Amino acid sequence: MKVALTEKPGPIGVFDSGYGGLTILHEIRQLMPQYDYLYLGDNARTPYGTRSFEVVYEFTREAVQKLFDLGCHLVILACNTASAKALKTIQQNDLPQMEGETRRVLGVIRPTAECIGQITHSRHVGILATSGTISSGSYPLEIRKLYPDIVVSGEACPMWVPLVENYEYDSPGADYFVEKRIGNLLRKDPAIDTIILGCTHYPLLLNKILKYTPRNVRIVPQGEYVAYSLKDYLQRHTEIETLCTQSGTCRFLTTESPDKFMESASIFLRQHVEAERVVLE
Repeated sequence: MKVALTEKPGPIGVFDSGYGGLTILHEIRQLMPQYDYLYLGDNARTPYGTRSFEVVYEFTREAVQKLFDLGCHLVILACNTASAKALKTIQQNDLPQMEGETRRVLGVIRPTAECIGQITHSRHVGILATSGTISSGSYPLEIRKLYPDIVVSGEACPMWVPLVENYEYDSPGADYFVEKRIGNLLRKDPAIDTIILGCTHYPLLLNKILKYTPRNVRIVPQGEYVAYSLKDYLQRHTEIETLCTQSGTCRFLTTESPDKFMESASIFLRQHVEAERVVLE
């Protein structure tokens, strides 16, 4: 019997507005190297962090549709802003209308929120993220759904992504911006013992972040937790897992110049990659 086009197995799609999602992709591939992956970066329209809910939703929906068109059944929004501003609307409004019943879109906020209850002892948690993610309130909402006793405080870090993408993440100039935002967060709530890095760019600033964070405060990058959550999801949803091909390959797509993408991607992945340009509409 011929398999319908929408039921043919394909790669796992990973989307980000820029390069930060490569840190999530890296951890996922480390844990599950057997699957095929298709990474899409909307680098021509980044950053998303300062854009409105409507624009982020529109751009994210276009990217998800592109990945579906290219054969993905499962798409991970490896972008905190897209997860905060677009995921729920896509899941509730768009997926039911899209062709095929085996399409899924997952984000990075819920898996991160799920792990926090086992990490914090003081039950006071901080979030460092983009302005868009902080203003969305998504992290406090998700954490309080799971752990109503946890107090959540957030601090927007508008300069951190530009520091990373302009190769200044390890420069002396980065110290001022990192120290300032961590200090602001801890002044809001001195009882914080756990800080979530709520942007996928921030792991590249980890050396600076640790420098200005008290030793009793634990830093939580997302990649590892998202990877284990995805593995658990695939084990529980065999109807989706069987539609994910397993040849160990990874393709990279960008809405920007492939050469520019390849140069910047090497910072996040520590290896050379080849990329192709696509147009979203």
